[in-house]
Order: sequence, then structure tokens, then C-alpha cells
Amino acid sequence: MTASGPTPDTTNEQIPVSVLGGPTVLVEYGGLRFLTDPTFDGPGDYPSPGGRTLVKTAPPRTGRTELGPVDVVLLSHDQHADNLDHSGRALLAEVPRTFTTASAAGRLGGTARALAPWESAELPRPGGGAVTVTAVPALHGPKGSEPIVGEVTGFVLTSADLPSVYVSGDNASLELVQEIADRYAPVDTAVLFAGAPRMPVLDDALLVLDGAGTARAAQLLDARRVVPAHCDSWAHFTETREDVVRAFAAAGLADRLQLD
Repeated sequence: MTASGPTPDTTNEQIPVSVLGGPTVLVEYGGLRFLTDPTFDGPGDYPSPGGRTLVKTAPPRTGRTELGPVDVVLLSHDQHADNLDHSGRALLAEVPRTFTTASAAGRLGGTARALAPWESAELPRPGGGAVTVTAVPALHGPKGSEPIVGEVTGFVLTSADLPSVYVSGDNASLELVQEIADRYAPVDTAVLFAGAPRMPVLDDALLVLDGAGTARAAQLLDARRVVPAHCDSWAHFTETREDVVRAFAAAGLADRLQLD
């Protein structure tokens, strides 16, 4: 398959990764184009259950029409607009495969397939061989918050001749990162969702890692390269990409960051 769309700087990198805005990241792996949590709407308001309104503040860096074909969507979850907006939902109908949680697959239907934590699926590579997609656990808040925030997942991509890629999804638990590290460290490329969103009903506990937590996750994973995502374009994020940069500098990990 011939890839089209944005071409990130891939100097000295085997795996091209491009952050398109918010949680939406294009990973080109094994001849396949993987897209995380698609959000392609312009700025606007998204009322949500419980009376909370999420506000998108910026358009994507790359629009849907410029993106080109997508082979697989890796969807952390579908229940929040900052991970799947209107344009993102429309995109799912055009993509051959979407991997996500059991609850999201049940709501979305179509080509959405549920992967339970540690469950894997194999995808044929255009040039031969296979990419293994493994769902890994994630927690969208403190322990016990699942009835409020819902089910979420992360992913690991592996292939026989390629370095590994971890996509955290909306995860706030370093304990779960440690579990993933126990199986996969050292990870070559970690796409870590940050932004430190909080919710009053959960006593303003973190719903996704903050900058310091993201740096700690990088250490646990022994990640060679870290691509921060989910830390711009939405008003409810309490930290920005600059906070991630400062945290990595404080931890002596600045050289591991890939920043657009």
C-alpha cells in the first residue's frame, strides 16, 4: 500500500509518528496506517451527560481530507467528545478496522472490534508478515472511577522486525503503566496522552496523566522516544504541552521527546 497524507520528519526513525491535534496521532507501522482517537471537527462546544460541556479550542493540524487513507483506528474510548468527535465518528465508517473496548464496540457497531486487556489481533502487512495489536489496560481516573468515566484501553503494536509502539489512551494509572512495562519494556516509542484533565465529581483527581506522570511513565517503560498527545485543543485540559516539556527536562529526559 502506498501511504499518502502528512509526512512527518522521520530522520533516524523507523516508525513515523505525527500528532494531528488533541489525542489524534498517525502512526505508520509495518506498511499500515494507524490513527488514534480521531477528532477532526473545528472548535466548538460538546454538551455531555451530567451537564458538563467540553469545549474544543483549535482545529486539527491536518484535516480529514489531507490525511489520506487509514487502515486501522485505535480508539481509547468513544464516550467523550475529546476522543471521538462528530467527524471522527464519520471516519470510522470509512476505516476497515477499529479496535476499542467492549462497551465502545457494542455502541459503535460497524467495523469496531472489541479487544479485552492483553488480547491481541494480527493484521497482515502489505509486504508480508504481520503486525500484532494488543490491547493493554488503562484507567481514566482514580481507582473506582470506572462507573463515572467508563471503560478505556491502550494498545501496543509489535512486529517481528520492527521496534515496539505503546499508545496509552486516556490513562491516569502509573500502576498499570508498570504492568505494561513488565511485559514490554524497553518500549521503543511511547505515545503518551497527557493534559491533566480533572473532574469535580471525582474531587479533581487526574483523569489522564499530568506532565510529571508522563515523565515517570517514560522512565517505567524505558522508552527511547516519547510522543506527547492529548495536551492541546481542549479547554478542560489543565496542562499544556509546555508542562510536559518542563517535566521531562526536570527528569533529565528532554532528549527523549518528539515534539512537532
